[in-house]
Amino acid sequence: MLTLISVVVAAIIFEYSNGFHDAANAIATVVSTRVLTPRKAIAMAAFFNLTGALFGGAVASTIGKGLVDTDIVTMTTVLSAVIAAFAWNIATWWLGLPSSSSHALIGGLCGAALAAARGNWSVIKWNAGMWPKVVVPMITSPLAGFILGGLLMFLLFVALRPFTPHFIHSLFGKLQIFSAAWMAHSHGTNDAQKTMGIITLALFTGTKAGSFDHLPDWLHFLKTPVFALPKWVIGLCALTMAIGTAAGGWRIIRTLGHRMVKLQPVHGFAAETTAAVIIQAASYYGIPLSTTHVITTSIMGVGAVKRFSGMKWTEVERIIWAWLFTLPASGLIGYALARAAAAL
Repeated sequence: MLTLISVVVAAIIFEYSNGFHDAANAIATVVSTRVLTPRKAIAMAAFFNLTGALFGGAVASTIGKGLVDTDIVTMTTVLSAVIAAFAWNIATWWLGLPSSSSHALIGGLCGAALAAARGNWSVIKWNAGMWPKVVVPMITSPLAGFILGGLLMFLLFVALRPFTPHFIHSLFGKLQIFSAAWMAHSHGTNDAQKTMGIITLALFTGTKAGSFDHLPDWLHFLKTPVFALPKWVIGLCALTMAIGTAAGGWRIIRTLGHRMVKLQPVHGFAAETTAAVIIQAASYYGIPLSTTHVITTSIMGVGAVKRFSGMKWTEVERIIWAWLFTLPASGLIGYALARAAAAL
């Protein structure tokens, strides 16, 4: 029971860190273009992350039972995975790098499961889960963000050529509020689901192991004999994501909204709309996408169309290195934590 409490607490802390770590995903452009003040932008992002988190469950199922063999998973495995993801989140947040909370959690889970299986790589569901729903989207979704963001920006340039800069700025200053809200909502439909899946996996594992057989009646809501998201888990994770988002992520907001490229409202609208479409589609198909990857490359695509030489490519290079290291680094941390726990 103590292990379960530790898992839930650690998962909620991770979800909170996910909220402030990824707050920039939805609002960096709307802040940098001065369409909204930071305080108003964060309040809006918190609300729409909450609404997004309350919908769907396909991503949670992928995280909870689609990536590793649940027969080998224990609550200690889940706890190691969450702590590993949280540690990587905090490290990259401190450095101001928009790395992927999703990939940190996935890497931590795979590393911890590998440790539980004593190095047996078959515990990871490569063909059914990791390759089609993590590795391939990790490559294709940033490319899609860059290409579609650039394409939408180019089409907007062509369509808006007859209009004055004042009209364009005024129009997209309003439209960008809606695109930022949609981006926040789509972030909630994908990212909040991951922690729901982890907590449900812990409940499912504990129920299967008989850990809840002797609980008093008032704790029977913990029993999860089949992998299905309990309503209390959905509500808890959604609320935590919203509170975390409300805390803000100023370091990463500065990186995304100011350091890579200087944006105007029309550019912010193009980047946010592109990212929201891609993330929403991924959530529908149960793909635990990196929302960070998508919005960052959408900004890159928009910025490259605006002025290719205006992109600060040294900053982009730092971000890409953070992406590349996230899965293996969090996996190694998860593996080490699980092995250390087993040795105690």
